[in-house]
Amino acid sequence: MATEYLYLDDYKVGDRMVSPARTITESDIVNFAALTGDWHPLHTDVEYAARTPFKGRIAHGMLVLSIGLSLPFRLGQYSSYLPKSFIAFYGMEGVRFTAPTRIGDTIRCEVEVIEITDKGKDAGVLTVRNRIVNQKDETAATFVMKLFCGKRPA
Repeated sequence: MATEYLYLDDYKVGDRMVSPARTITESDIVNFAALTGDWHPLHTDVEYAARTPFKGRIAHGMLVLSIGLSLPFRLGQYSSYLPKSFIAFYGMEGVRFTAPTRIGDTIRCEVEVIEITDKGKDAGVLTVRNRIVNQKDETAATFVMKLFCGKRPA
């Protein structure tokens, strides 16, 4: 049975989770461009993108980040890295895009708890390292995320 994370106290440094995977589609890219207004031809123009070092269209980095960081929520009610005592998104650091994500690539997110910080008797910060990986096990993006979470009531 998967671990049920209710409170910050339920985690330990070194805990790891791997999300289900999801394939990036052309619709994802078009919808993201429409939502954000980012119609850069690297993402939306086949002819332009073919002449770039990428030799074709690639997904927006922020699209890959958005989808990738959300994939662990698909782990289910009792195994998502987000505890039931989650209070707020606390921050993100060190975002790096290390390989392009193309239409048809299937990504997953690997999560590791790297720090647990006390913020008083009721709450603390859960810090997790995330790695978004494609179907070839190439790292597409990395980042560290901080989550403000409640502690177990006394």
